[in-house]
Amino acid sequence: MQGSRLKNRIDTMIAHALVLLMALMVINVSWQVASRYVFQNPSSFTDELARYMLIWVGMLGAAYVAGKDEHLAIDILMNKMNEENRRKTKVLIHFLVLIFALAAMVIGGINLVYITFTLGQTSAALKISLAYVYMIIPFSGLLVMYYQVLAIHYLLSNPKAD
Repeated sequence: MQGSRLKNRIDTMIAHALVLLMALMVINVSWQVASRYVFQNPSSFTDELARYMLIWVGMLGAAYVAGKDEHLAIDILMNKMNEENRRKTKVLIHFLVLIFALAAMVIGGINLVYITFTLGQTSAALKISLAYVYMIIPFSGLLVMYYQVLAIHYLLSNPKAD
């Protein structure tokens, strides 16, 4: 899929965010190990923070990979199809992923964030609203939808695209 300037900027921002989150996660977990085994005084928040950062890395990483069209796929059948059927199948797959992202990630994620805010759920150690943790779900869903629309548009506007 050819990249527009906006897509390339979004890709770059997500990549930088992922690198930053991973670096912070390494620092956080290193501190957790040091405080537990070196200082014999385990930190109370590091386990929870690592878990929340992992959620963010997983969701943003999924959106990033969807944008790069490098997600895991079983392509045995795709390789046996002719060019036109392969293109049609790819459009269908991108459309189904778009529908999933809308229903599960965006609508479901917004409902989760709303319910979490309404109930006032907070994390045990960090004492932050869990809605802030869960906000990454609808955000990543919107990114996935954006990438799927771009992919569908590219496939439909370039008949020889594969």
